[in-house]
Amino acid sequence: MVDKATVKQLSDLSLTMFRKNFFGIYHGAISAKLDQENFVINTNDAIFDEMTSSSFCTLNINKQDYRWKIASIESHIHATIYTNIHEAKYIAFGMPIYTTAYTFEHDSIVFEDYFGKTTFGEIPIYDPGECENWYSRNALEITRYLKESKNNVMVIKGVGAYVYDRDINELVKKIAILENSCRLLSIKTSFC
Repeated sequence: MVDKATVKQLSDLSLTMFRKNFFGIYHGAISAKLDQENFVINTNDAIFDEMTSSSFCTLNINKQDYRWKIASIESHIHATIYTNIHEAKYIAFGMPIYTTAYTFEHDSIVFEDYFGKTTFGEIPIYDPGECENWYSRNALEITRYLKESKNNVMVIKGVGAYVYDRDINELVKKIAILENSCRLLSIKTSFC
């Protein structure tokens, strides 16, 4: 059984992040660590603007059972992050439009607005290389990168962004600042 308070919290957050284009209708993943062995994550058919308790499943980090078949394709990445980064309590993956578009022409995001500059300063953009085998190696590469990151954010060229935090409000704040800052950088170029 999925914890009702966690489902409500993640459902509300999913709707907000959907409205801000962090999630697509079926594209993205959000999870919360329940204890040392379990986490809750959206299912593979979850619609992010209409999340209910049936949109989530609880998975054991160490044992894969039938629930892993209905869980998000990102589940193995979330499990690897939870196993290796103990501060991670919440994880979100999405394809924010402005942030992802920015990755096509740049190698790093150099923030120019106040909130972006003071929160992140600069974030390198990770090039995943071969797209054909990305899903066979992404869990280890993403986890390794996030362990070394000082701001708990990974922006992946053409893929999207992974964000984790111990506090759900800080997670949302980082997502909002990242996307808004990239939007400002995009708008800035139209004035040049």
